[in-house]
Amino acid sequence: VSIIMPYYQKKGYVFEAINSVLRQTYSKFELIIIFDDSDEEIFDKIYELAKLDKRIKLIQNYKNLGAGLSRNVGINHSKGVYIAFLDSDDLWYKNKLLAQIKFMRKKNIEISHTSYEIIDDDLAIKGLRQAKPMNYKKLIKSCDIGLSTVMIKKKLMNNLQFPNLKTKEDYVLWLKIAKNGKKIHALNKRLTQWRKSSNSLSSSVVRK
Repeated sequence: VSIIMPYYQKKGYVFEAINSVLRQTYSKFELIIIFDDSDEEIFDKIYELAKLDKRIKLIQNYKNLGAGLSRNVGINHSKGVYIAFLDSDDLWYKNKLLAQIKFMRKKNIEISHTSYEIIDDDLAIKGLRQAKPMNYKKLIKSCDIGLSTVMIKKKLMNNLQFPNLKTKEDYVLWLKIAKNGKKIHALNKRLTQWRKSSNSLSSSVVRK
């Protein structure tokens, strides 16, 4: 599994996110961190961490690209059969990868998402979103897919990329996939925690 994690101004959270990957019970992964920031101190800390674990790959953008285009950079460098996404302020439960890999292999699935908890800056659980099977007709009404819950076969990403948008770029990609007739399967287990920060782009109604 290639795990794609863009980094931009999340220094209070990123090491929690990285540790939630390193604690996974499924260990056959590479964590590709695309550094889309200019904070040299945080870059150096992640670089030192990458030297301790060869599964961590650190890529530095020469200019700020934004989350969507940074994910495309990560996908282009990925070597896994599957691709998973984790934002640098979200968290995974330790059995997330193993449970989702088993689910997808058993049912021969190309793309899936999981249920997730909504947490605040203090890790308090504020809500729950249950994963439901999605097709284009359902998805066009509302994006009920948490980016950090998604796992997809890399071959499904051929000729598909995240668009250059400030927010909801993941929603556009899921719509493209679903419009091609692909069902987005649901694993209804709480395996991910999505952090709803007061200043996050995805929680801004004006941005939407």
